[in-house]
Amino acid sequence: MNFRRAGRVAVIGLASLALVALAAVVVGPSLGLFSGSRPDVLGFSAGRFADNGSRPNWVSSTAPRADARHHVAPIAFTGDAAQAWGALGAAIAAMPRATIVTRTPGYLHVQFASEHLGFVDDAEFALDAAASVIHVKSAARLGIRDFGVNRERVERLRLVLQPPRPA
Repeated sequence: MNFRRAGRVAVIGLASLALVALAAVVVGPSLGLFSGSRPDVLGFSAGRFADNGSRPNWVSSTAPRADARHHVAPIAFTGDAAQAWGALGAAIAAMPRATIVTRTPGYLHVQFASEHLGFVDDAEFALDAAASVIHVKSAARLGIRDFGVNRERVERLRLVLQPPRPA
């Protein structure tokens, strides 16, 4: 008889835990539970973005090339820097769940929210007109892994701004 009661208590406990988890997933995004806090250090200084540590949830064109986990090539452009910068702004504005937070000459800070749970990633872009590149950093606010989302976002933008040339 004690085993039956213990089994019932265990089932009720697990069901309660499942309901709480489901409620968090359903209600959490609207309450901003998965958005995280804005990073303390943003911006582009001395040709670099701030480092985000060793977690694998970010990429940056200013990370050392030897750091394959975090390094991504800057977005190269040809022609007019102002035109390339404008094309970047237009490409970002067309992306779903993208919010431009800061726009100054040569610098953009954008927040991207995930579709289902509202996880927020911060992306930064810096124009280097002399080198004909746009430096980029994209980082998840929460968690350890980003499952490649930040690298994929950078590569999608690269395809828009540098379409493949026909062979």
